[in-house]
Amino acid sequence: MIFRYFYDDTLAQASYLVGCAATGEALIVDPMRDIQPYLAVATKEGLQITHVTETHIHADFVSGIRELAAATGATMYLSDMGDADWKYGFANDPRVVLVRDGDSFMVGKVRIEVLATPGHTPEHVAFLLTDTAAADKPMGVFTGDFLFVGDVGRPDLLEEAAGLVGTKEPGARTQYQTVQRFKQLPDYLQIWPAHGAGSACGKALGAIPSTTLGYEKLFNPAFQFTDEEAFVQWLLADQPEPPRYFARMKYVNKVGSPLVGDLGVPQQLDRAALDAALAEGLLVVDLRSREDYVHAHIAGTLSVPMDNTMFSTYVGWFVDYTRPMYFIAPDAEAVEPILIALRAIGIDDVPGYFLPEVVSGDTATMPTFTAQELAERMQENGLMVLDVRGVTEFVKGHLPSAINIPLGYLPRHLDQLPQDRLIVTNCASGYRSHVAASLLRKLGFTDVANLREGESVWAEVFATEVAR
Repeated sequence: MIFRYFYDDTLAQASYLVGCAATGEALIVDPMRDIQPYLAVATKEGLQITHVTETHIHADFVSGIRELAAATGATMYLSDMGDADWKYGFANDPRVVLVRDGDSFMVGKVRIEVLATPGHTPEHVAFLLTDTAAADKPMGVFTGDFLFVGDVGRPDLLEEAAGLVGTKEPGARTQYQTVQRFKQLPDYLQIWPAHGAGSACGKALGAIPSTTLGYEKLFNPAFQFTDEEAFVQWLLADQPEPPRYFARMKYVNKVGSPLVGDLGVPQQLDRAALDAALAEGLLVVDLRSREDYVHAHIAGTLSVPMDNTMFSTYVGWFVDYTRPMYFIAPDAEAVEPILIALRAIGIDDVPGYFLPEVVSGDTATMPTFTAQELAERMQENGLMVLDVRGVTEFVKGHLPSAINIPLGYLPRHLDQLPQDRLIVTNCASGYRSHVAASLLRKLGFTDVANLREGESVWAEVFATEVAR
């Protein structure tokens, strides 16, 4: 058996290749939309991708399952669990095989058994792997977004991101039952999850790529509960704010995303085209560094520096999927990685892009503060400190008199912000607050500055007043 692990840092998303050397067949589990890494490894190992599957209808990235099937002719194995609302829109494709709890299929000499694992979503399944050429017992489980290292998948996304009211508590109760089922499986089983630290699909995902079920039984908080009510309260508490684009991903992955080859090819455009896009009210994202944006930028652009690995998730908070968007790349070499990252969350309508030369002539600057400078001005009448971290971060400690509006929720709460006072944004590192400051200025708030230093600095400067 051949086993390979793939990880997309921009989305903290894991996927897997399982191959049978004897027959040359291969399976991809939970593929991302950029399929080139799978094709390259399959070619290197002398394999043909014949099977492709996923654990559920994903909410945080565009699935590559149809992309792979189109490129390789592979059969798609899709969950048939859940009610009518959770069936795939392309289930009638002749290359699709629908699977339910207890079903199994072979990839050469590797057996894949389907386990229903509802809770994160109603249709969620896991895949138990047995290398029959070497053993008659399973080696491990692809657990998708049910079981992570140190955590389990959140059941509230359908309600919080997709707007399906009344689903999170029933989901949490179902998740409890799924955990109880896994408690009965052998401790030795390896656990291969679909996400790592940084994903919003849970609240405390571990950073290591895999674990064992026995280890999770000992140390994963979800496995310590014997009371369903207590489990439900724990699981629903303190979940991070889900990015707004999650609702779009649920829809796209259910109906089937367009193939990348059918998308238009973005063109390099000039300053006149950029000015026209802004005049039309379209989103133009400046992906250059914080320093470059602070020094000079075009008014009306949104700054989301791509030096943060997960920059696309921040773009996803603010993109309008019904309209085109454009971006300013740090350089020509960055264009293709940017497009891959944007397409990974379904941002397909990108007619063009700009290179840094467009930022010349009539440009703006953005003021920033150090923690010491802010401390010296805190007594000024009217100064507002806007903390754009998550709620749980804010509760643990914040600057004196700060108000908290998480970054992604800012457009919903503009009425809480003054137009005639200085607003200083802050966060844990200075990155989210930089994005926030650029967003507010884009939206017409003229007196906005960013606290460019992170929590380790500002907490020390305000040490006597920070904890509340």
